[in-house]
Amino acid sequence: MVIDLNADLGEGFGIWRLGDDLALLDVVTSANVACGFHAGDPVTIRRTCAAAVDRGVSIGAQVSYRDLAHFGRREMEVEPEELCAEVLYQLAAVDGIARAMGGRVSYVKPHGALYNRICRDEEQAMAVIEAVADYDPALPVLTLPGSVVHRVAASEGVPTVSEAFADRAYTPAGMLVPRREPGSVIHDPEAVAARARQMAVEGSVTAADGSSVPLSARSICVHGDTPDAVRLAQGVRDALLAAGVVLQAFA
Repeated sequence: MVIDLNADLGEGFGIWRLGDDLALLDVVTSANVACGFHAGDPVTIRRTCAAAVDRGVSIGAQVSYRDLAHFGRREMEVEPEELCAEVLYQLAAVDGIARAMGGRVSYVKPHGALYNRICRDEEQAMAVIEAVADYDPALPVLTLPGSVVHRVAASEGVPTVSEAFADRAYTPAGMLVPRREPGSVIHDPEAVAARARQMAVEGSVTAADGSSVPLSARSICVHGDTPDAVRLAQGVRDALLAAGVVLQAFA
């Protein structure tokens, strides 16, 4: 069993700090670096990329809707050409900084509302995938196992990697429970660790209604902006290692 452990990092902006990026980089194997559209700024991106390179952590571009005010968590109607260009812009910016720091962007992970939208919206999914294909069609895109992104990406020759969320609740259909609903984010460290182990070892997740949902994932995410994110991520790491899982980046 080989699993990647990823977290969303670099989500501060100017004088505002969000999460403990350096501590999380000591725990995870992949870092989803905010590209400046939902969070992040040039200095934060530079520092996060440099720290990831120093620790041998893979760098991903966490592309988003242009939505600083709402942290990229409100769904937006964006013309496909505009969305494609904005994703390309974000990807190129973070990759340029990462390369200056001695690394590179190894994958792409959409953020927040964009992530959830393209799981079901083929038009917006295609816009994101075309941006990746234009930049580097070898870059994998992280998405949910049942997402339409897999099919759209395959049509463009772009690889995909299935992802699970240890700290998020699931619907019986295998989608994420919307954040506006109670219980959508799980904060109990023991519960989060147990869910990660179930995902990796049993290939399933317990949905919000108590049903068991099949789930096959190569990467597991713990959000970096949740309270006690470092503790949650460390608990997940410890639980996976105790179960005999090898922690290794997918890219």
